[in-house]
Amino acid sequence: MIKLPIEIDAVKGFLHPDEGEALYNICLEISSLGPALEVGSYCGKSAIYLGLACLERDNTLYTIDHHRGSEEHQPGEGYHDEELFDLERNQMDSFSEFRKNIEMAGLSENVIPIVSNSVVVAKNWVGPLGMVFIDGGHSMEAALNDYRAWCCHIRQGGFLTIHDIFLDPSEGGQAPHEVMKLALSSGLFVEKDRVKTLAILERI
Repeated sequence: MIKLPIEIDAVKGFLHPDEGEALYNICLEISSLGPALEVGSYCGKSAIYLGLACLERDNTLYTIDHHRGSEEHQPGEGYHDEELFDLERNQMDSFSEFRKNIEMAGLSENVIPIVSNSVVVAKNWVGPLGMVFIDGGHSMEAALNDYRAWCCHIRQGGFLTIHDIFLDPSEGGQAPHEVMKLALSSGLFVEKDRVKTLAILERI
């Protein structure tokens, strides 16, 4: 059982503790390969697991999120949270909540937020990554864009992890599952494990 630096159940998010622990362990494993990168941070739940591993191994986690919410977070949608809605600007904004949680967890030196679009950041990215965790927009376009933007930056022996893999369409959207299948069919990745809805693929 991981001793987390913050009460994780108090952090908004949709990550199961078993998935969080799997991310933590993978991030420990890849520390010698390079930094970790997360696409889709929301309020920082997954970043706390990853950031703690980075703290323990003197590594860095880069988090990428525009913090305006995915399709399902918008007003009238199933995962809309009024507490994260900026009435003055009439838009969702999770960044202040993210920053608060990372600071409370004592991870500010190891978790570097990038508030932007994932594809825009990838165009100017240099340097290999030890792992990439994709949990951004769940439309087919968004999921494909995130995968295509970042898969080439993962070092051999590193990991691509994808959240919200549902084999049964009645349980959830299929875009992450389709991206996982695309990654496996590319010949660049093999599936190493599956924890709840988290797919763990190794770069070969």
